Amino acid sequence: MGIALFGLAIAASAAAVALGRQSHQVDESIRSVALSGTAHALVVLPDGYASSGKHYPVIYFLHGLPAGPSTYRNSAWLGDMLERVGPAILVMPQGARADDTDPEYLNWGVGRNWETFVSEELPAVIDKRFRTIRSRNGRALIGLSAGGFGATVLGLHHLGSFSVVESWSGYFHPTDPTGTRALARGPLTSAHNLISVLKADDRDRSTFFGFYVGDGDSRFLAENLQLNRELNDAHVKHLFAVYSGGHSTTLWESCTPTASPASSEACWSACSPTRR
Repeated sequence: MGIALFGLAIAASAAAVALGRQSHQVDESIRSVALSGTAHALVVLPDGYASSGKHYPVIYFLHGLPAGPSTYRNSAWLGDMLERVGPAILVMPQGARADDTDPEYLNWGVGRNWETFVSEELPAVIDKRFRTIRSRNGRALIGLSAGGFGATVLGLHHLGSFSVVESWSGYFHPTDPTGTRALARGPLTSAHNLISVLKADDRDRSTFFGFYVGDGDSRFLAENLQLNRELNDAHVKHLFAVYSGGHSTTLWESCTPTASPASSEACWSACSPTRR
């Protein structure tokens, strides 16, 4: 079973939470060895989950950084968008703590192994506690801005766990909180160095990789264009679009591109791209 993915619109404030779906939201507490403590994830269940008896695909969404320990709750309203993509479980994990506001979703050592938490511990817990499709074909990893970086790199590190990887207004190498200075975290934390991995893996199984950026995004447009060129040169399947707008809620609220991993010809159609 494939996962129909949706684009991201960002709420202006927590007041935008989907009040009509609150009964379907569960704030899960997760004991994490990777983080040496307790972490959380907001889980939004599809309508009819309680009585259907069905198993559902899971969409994991990574929020932007820097952030606080409760930022993951601010995207709860995205549950309403499940109606656009068909029944699925939406999981939004905590991606930061009060004393660790910009971990970039990477592994840093004891107590700060965010990649392990997101890509290994979290899916195992969600699969145990909810009726999920327990295979890569039932999992998508998506993210916004720094979450787009996290989704891309973690997804390419764990192609055996996720069949869909998407980035919205993201970047593709680790940066400091300003998004302008690169962090030296090793070559395998850069998506540019993982293209061959994606290409080799695609010989055995299909992975949907898509990303978009605004044409006024002064920080991240150039790198998105660069990655698109590199993927094209390597003849790696992907979907890329540049939309009119910047790194702002105006773009994210108006553009909700959709794609389906079931079809390599799927297109993001909600906005008119300035280029692909």
